[in-house]
Amino acid sequence: MTSESASVETEKVNPVLKLALELGPLVVFFLLNYKAGIFYATGGFMIATVVSLTLSKLLLGKIAIMPLVTGVFVMVFGGLTLYLADDLFIKLKPTIVNCIFGTVLLGGLAFKTPLLKPLLGDAFPLDDEGWVKMTWRWGLFFFFLAMLNEIVWRNFSTDVWVNFKVFGIMPLTMLFAGSQVYFLRGHMDFEDETTGEKD
Repeated sequence: MTSESASVETEKVNPVLKLALELGPLVVFFLLNYKAGIFYATGGFMIATVVSLTLSKLLLGKIAIMPLVTGVFVMVFGGLTLYLADDLFIKLKPTIVNCIFGTVLLGGLAFKTPLLKPLLGDAFPLDDEGWVKMTWRWGLFFFFLAMLNEIVWRNFSTDVWVNFKVFGIMPLTMLFAGSQVYFLRGHMDFEDETTGEKD
Protein backbone atom coordinates (compact mmCIF):
# COMPACT_ATOMS: atom_id res chain seq x y z
CA MET A 1 0.00 0.00 0.00
CA THR A 2 1.45 3.37 -0.99
CA SER A 3 1.56 6.32 1.40
CA GLU A 4 -1.04 8.07 -0.75
CA SER A 5 -3.50 5.17 -0.64
CA ALA A 6 -2.90 4.80 3.09
CA SER A 7 -3.73 8.47 3.51
CA VAL A 8 -6.99 8.08 1.61
CA GLU A 9 -7.92 5.02 3.64
CA THR A 10 -7.16 6.88 6.87
CA GLU A 11 -9.44 9.71 5.79
CA LYS A 12 -12.29 7.32 5.10
CA VAL A 13 -12.16 5.64 8.49
CA ASN A 14 -11.79 8.82 10.54
CA PRO A 15 -14.75 11.11 9.70
CA VAL A 16 -15.17 12.05 13.36
CA LEU A 17 -11.50 12.96 13.61
CA LYS A 18 -11.68 15.06 10.47
CA LEU A 19 -14.75 16.88 11.77
CA ALA A 20 -13.07 17.49 15.13
CA LEU A 21 -10.01 18.95 13.42
CA GLU A 22 -12.21 21.31 11.41
CA LEU A 23 -14.42 22.37 14.30
CA GLY A 24 -11.73 22.57 16.98
CA PRO A 25 -10.41 26.05 16.08
CA LEU A 26 -13.96 27.40 15.82
CA VAL A 27 -14.84 26.05 19.26
CA VAL A 28 -11.71 27.69 20.70
CA PHE A 29 -12.63 30.95 18.96
CA PHE A 30 -16.16 30.89 20.39
CA LEU A 31 -15.14 30.01 23.95
CA LEU A 32 -12.35 32.57 24.16
CA ASN A 33 -14.56 35.29 22.74
CA TYR A 34 -17.17 34.47 25.36
CA LYS A 35 -14.62 34.45 28.18
CA ALA A 36 -12.10 37.12 27.19
CA GLY A 37 -13.19 39.00 24.07
CA ILE A 38 -12.44 39.07 20.37
CA PHE A 39 -8.68 39.73 20.56
CA TYR A 40 -7.92 36.78 22.84
CA ALA A 41 -10.28 34.73 20.70
CA THR A 42 -8.36 35.73 17.57
CA GLY A 43 -5.03 34.73 19.11
CA GLY A 44 -6.45 31.42 20.28
CA PHE A 45 -8.00 30.85 16.87
CA MET A 46 -4.61 31.30 15.20
CA ILE A 47 -2.90 28.86 17.56
CA ALA A 48 -5.71 26.31 17.28
CA THR A 49 -5.61 26.56 13.48
CA VAL A 50 -1.88 25.77 13.41
CA VAL A 51 -2.45 22.84 15.78
CA SER A 52 -5.33 21.56 13.64
CA LEU A 53 -3.33 21.71 10.40
CA THR A 54 -0.37 20.02 12.06
CA LEU A 55 -2.54 17.20 13.41
CA SER A 56 -4.17 16.80 9.99
CA LYS A 57 -0.75 16.24 8.48
CA LEU A 58 0.33 13.84 11.20
CA LEU A 59 -2.89 11.84 11.59
CA LEU A 60 -4.43 11.99 8.11
CA GLY A 61 -1.26 12.10 6.07
CA LYS A 62 -2.00 15.38 4.30
CA ILE A 63 -3.58 18.81 4.59
CA ALA A 64 -6.48 19.49 2.25
CA ILE A 65 -6.21 22.55 0.01
CA MET A 66 -9.16 24.51 1.39
CA PRO A 67 -8.24 24.22 5.09
CA LEU A 68 -4.66 25.12 4.19
CA VAL A 69 -5.69 28.26 2.28
CA THR A 70 -8.11 29.21 5.05
CA GLY A 71 -5.36 28.68 7.61
CA VAL A 72 -3.01 31.04 5.78
CA PHE A 73 -5.68 33.73 5.80
CA VAL A 74 -6.37 33.14 9.49
CA MET A 75 -2.70 33.84 10.16
CA VAL A 76 -2.62 36.96 7.97
CA PHE A 77 -5.89 38.57 9.08
CA GLY A 78 -5.56 37.36 12.66
CA GLY A 79 -2.10 38.90 12.78
CA LEU A 80 -3.40 42.20 11.43
CA THR A 81 -6.24 42.14 13.95
CA LEU A 82 -3.83 41.74 16.87
CA TYR A 83 -1.11 44.05 15.57
CA LEU A 84 -3.50 46.92 14.77
CA ALA A 85 -5.95 46.13 17.61
CA ASP A 86 -8.79 46.25 15.09
CA ASP A 87 -11.26 43.38 14.80
CA LEU A 88 -12.27 44.54 11.31
CA PHE A 89 -9.64 42.28 9.77
CA ILE A 90 -10.76 39.02 11.36
CA LYS A 91 -14.35 39.89 10.42
CA LEU A 92 -13.34 40.48 6.79
CA LYS A 93 -11.47 37.17 6.55
CA PRO A 94 -14.52 34.98 5.75
CA THR A 95 -15.67 37.46 3.11
CA ILE A 96 -12.32 37.52 1.34
CA VAL A 97 -11.67 33.77 1.59
CA ASN A 98 -15.12 32.87 0.26
CA CYS A 99 -14.79 35.39 -2.57
CA ILE A 100 -11.44 33.86 -3.52
CA PHE A 101 -12.87 30.34 -3.51
CA GLY A 102 -15.88 31.45 -5.55
CA THR A 103 -13.74 33.36 -8.04
CA VAL A 104 -11.33 30.45 -8.52
CA LEU A 105 -14.15 27.94 -9.09
CA LEU A 106 -16.14 30.11 -11.50
CA GLY A 107 -12.96 31.31 -13.17
CA GLY A 108 -11.98 27.71 -13.83
CA LEU A 109 -15.30 27.14 -15.56
CA ALA A 110 -14.52 30.07 -17.87
CA PHE A 111 -11.61 27.94 -19.08
CA LYS A 112 -13.80 24.81 -19.19
CA THR A 113 -12.06 23.37 -16.13
CA PRO A 114 -14.28 22.29 -13.22
CA LEU A 115 -11.68 22.63 -10.48
CA LEU A 116 -13.69 20.67 -7.93
CA LYS A 117 -13.02 17.46 -9.85
CA PRO A 118 -9.32 17.11 -8.93
CA LEU A 119 -10.16 18.10 -5.33
CA LEU A 120 -13.19 15.86 -4.75
CA GLY A 121 -13.01 13.29 -7.53
CA ASP A 122 -12.29 10.42 -5.13
CA ALA A 123 -15.33 11.26 -3.00
CA PHE A 124 -17.92 12.09 -5.67
CA PRO A 125 -18.07 9.85 -8.77
CA LEU A 126 -19.73 12.36 -11.11
CA ASP A 127 -19.83 12.56 -14.88
CA ASP A 128 -18.45 15.67 -16.61
CA GLU A 129 -21.78 17.51 -16.63
CA GLY A 130 -22.19 16.79 -12.93
CA TRP A 131 -18.79 18.31 -12.13
CA VAL A 132 -19.66 21.45 -14.06
CA LYS A 133 -22.98 21.80 -12.22
CA MET A 134 -21.40 21.16 -8.82
CA THR A 135 -18.64 23.68 -9.49
CA TRP A 136 -21.19 26.32 -10.51
CA ARG A 137 -23.22 25.71 -7.37
CA TRP A 138 -20.27 25.75 -4.99
CA GLY A 139 -18.84 28.87 -6.63
CA LEU A 140 -22.12 30.72 -6.18
CA PHE A 141 -22.52 29.35 -2.66
CA PHE A 142 -19.15 30.78 -1.64
CA PHE A 143 -20.25 34.21 -2.87
CA PHE A 144 -23.48 33.78 -0.92
CA LEU A 145 -21.49 33.08 2.26
CA ALA A 146 -19.34 36.15 1.61
CA MET A 147 -22.42 38.34 1.23
CA LEU A 148 -23.99 36.85 4.35
CA ASN A 149 -20.84 37.52 6.36
CA GLU A 150 -20.84 41.15 5.22
CA ILE A 151 -24.46 41.58 6.26
CA VAL A 152 -23.90 40.11 9.73
CA TRP A 153 -20.69 41.87 10.76
CA ARG A 154 -21.83 45.24 9.42
CA ASN A 155 -25.23 45.17 11.13
CA PHE A 156 -24.78 43.25 14.36
CA SER A 157 -22.51 43.13 17.39
CA THR A 158 -19.21 41.26 17.48
CA ASP A 159 -20.72 38.57 19.70
CA VAL A 160 -23.53 37.99 17.21
CA TRP A 161 -21.00 37.77 14.39
CA VAL A 162 -18.92 35.21 16.32
CA ASN A 163 -22.05 33.12 16.91
CA PHE A 164 -22.85 33.33 13.21
CA LYS A 165 -19.33 32.31 12.25
CA VAL A 166 -19.32 29.31 14.57
CA PHE A 167 -22.94 28.15 14.48
CA GLY A 168 -24.10 29.55 11.14
CA ILE A 169 -21.50 29.07 8.43
CA MET A 170 -20.61 25.44 9.19
CA PRO A 171 -24.21 24.14 9.42
CA LEU A 172 -25.14 26.05 6.24
CA THR A 173 -22.15 24.55 4.44
CA MET A 174 -22.99 21.02 5.61
CA LEU A 175 -26.63 21.41 4.58
CA PHE A 176 -25.60 22.71 1.18
CA ALA A 177 -23.11 19.87 0.69
CA GLY A 178 -25.76 17.31 1.61
CA SER A 179 -28.25 18.85 -0.79
CA GLN A 180 -25.84 18.40 -3.68
CA VAL A 181 -25.89 14.64 -3.30
CA TYR A 182 -29.66 14.74 -3.88
CA PHE A 183 -29.65 17.19 -6.79
CA LEU A 184 -26.73 15.54 -8.59
CA ARG A 185 -27.71 11.91 -8.08
CA GLY A 186 -28.55 11.66 -11.79
CA HIS A 187 -24.94 12.49 -12.62
CA MET A 188 -23.34 9.82 -10.46
CA ASP A 189 -20.86 7.93 -12.62
CA PHE A 190 -20.18 4.66 -10.82
CA GLU A 191 -17.82 2.21 -12.45
CA ASP A 192 -16.92 -1.33 -11.61
CA GLU A 193 -13.47 -1.21 -10.01
CA THR A 194 -12.33 -4.44 -11.68
CA THR A 195 -13.69 -4.01 -15.20
CA GLY A 196 -13.94 -0.22 -15.43
CA GLU A 197 -17.51 -0.60 -16.72
CA LYS A 198 -20.47 1.33 -15.41
CA ASP A 199 -22.99 -0.53 -13.27
